[in-house]
Amino acid sequence: MANPKEKTPMCLVNELARFNRIQPQYKLLNERGPAHAKMFTVQLTLGEQTWEAEGSSIKKAQHAAASKALNETTLPKPTPRPPKNNVNNNPGSITPTVELNGLAMKRGEPAIYRPLDPKPIPNYRANYNFRGMYNQRYHCPVPKIFYVQLTVGNSEFFGEGKTRQAARHNAAMKALQALQNEPIPEKLPQNGEAGKESEEDKDANKSEISVVFEIALKRNIPVTFEVIKESGPPHMKSFVTRVTVGEFTAEGEGNSKKLSKKRAAMAVLQELKKLPPLPVIEKPKLYFKKRPKTILKTGPEYGQGMNPISRLAQIQQAKKEKEPEYVLLSERGMPRRREFVMQV
Repeated sequence: MANPKEKTPMCLVNELARFNRIQPQYKLLNERGPAHAKMFTVQLTLGEQTWEAEGSSIKKAQHAAASKALNETTLPKPTPRPPKNNVNNNPGSITPTVELNGLAMKRGEPAIYRPLDPKPIPNYRANYNFRGMYNQRYHCPVPKIFYVQLTVGNSEFFGEGKTRQAARHNAAMKALQALQNEPIPEKLPQNGEAGKESEEDKDANKSEISVVFEIALKRNIPVTFEVIKESGPPHMKSFVTRVTVGEFTAEGEGNSKKLSKKRAAMAVLQELKKLPPLPVIEKPKLYFKKRPKTILKTGPEYGQGMNPISRLAQIQQAKKEKEPEYVLLSERGMPRRREFVMQV
């Protein structure tokens, strides 16, 4: 069928029979023709009505009979269900959230969704006493509505829907309508304060010890960590570690060597950050001379000392021809002194 989601005639007949509380019956009446081109005749009975149809398979004959029944039946038909509303009214398969993610990446502003608590529903019956006149069993339940807050850069949008995902789609649609026509913000320069902020963000994801070693490496300064004191009972040990970075020293204390080392690194970092920034040295751009494509690895001077089998395969590849094919023609001689004849 052209549309895989479209219901087959047999499926529609089953729905019709279910609606009228009857059972559809298919019966194979006849089978004729050679084995490679058989034709089957099937009879469909719905209540007191019958239809016959032919097909090249039993299933095709059943569908043909079902199609006839749907067109000619006098049984009352069920009302067709309305098609489901598409959340984003988008004929394509791209949802608003996916489309917004692509736009947010171009703008350099991530899309962040936050679920919100549903709004409280006012209780109008709170001040009334029905004394049994109102039964909660007959109270119509209020459908739950989900609310989502969407943040894209400095803009905020709110969405609502019957499901959490529907609320996200609703917020994404509003964001797309607002941001599609806005110019994409320019990226901040990497030099100056912006560059410092980005470096600080990167350092925030690293341990203090790693940052100390990186700063020392950039400034060509030696680094040493040394446990200078260990005290306390075995179950409550206390360690003091000293770190030396060039002319700067600091100490850190903790209930483990690792913790004392980390605290020493945190203390010395405060001093290292006061150092003046290093001068920016622009690296010269390296230009690589591309080899001309006309060079072929087929010359006799190329590949000296290479395995002959590999060399021959390389020559064929350079010529863009088929690789050599080897065929065993014969073998002779004693098992320990075997000789083989190959053809290439």
